[in-house]
Amino acid sequence: MLSEEERREIEAEFPHYPTRQAVCIDAMKIVQKHRGWVSDEALKDISELLGMPLAELDGVATFYNLIFRQPVGRHVIYVCDSVSCWIMHSDRQFRHLRERLGTAPGETTADGRFTLLPIVCLGACDRAPVMMVDDDLHGLLEPGKIDGILEKYR
Repeated sequence: MLSEEERREIEAEFPHYPTRQAVCIDAMKIVQKHRGWVSDEALKDISELLGMPLAELDGVATFYNLIFRQPVGRHVIYVCDSVSCWIMHSDRQFRHLRERLGTAPGETTADGRFTLLPIVCLGACDRAPVMMVDDDLHGLLEPGKIDGILEKYR
């Protein structure tokens, strides 16, 4: 069941879009902001509020890689694996992160602090290799710099 606050925030988006269905990504982002992820139950509630078929909404949710359909850590680390970052040795940075965190891509650390995810592009090729922690972009990465960045996220 959507909370009153979630429902209110979603409904506040209606005037900004031509149809209720067009609010679907914002609606999922609102729920995710409050809960950390979008459960099957929440997706069903959103589909009912928007008057949108559940299968169609699920298709949007699974296509859009910033909607989490399972629980994630307190902080989500996106590591860019685009060609520009790869040329700048992002594979080394990704390996360092995996070893430091003790996780594989798509997994969450045992303490629930971080989830590590590859992402196709973060749009910061001029600062490759890059990663994003939550909404913070970090570029020109190297192992020592990564360790310092991670310490900021408790």
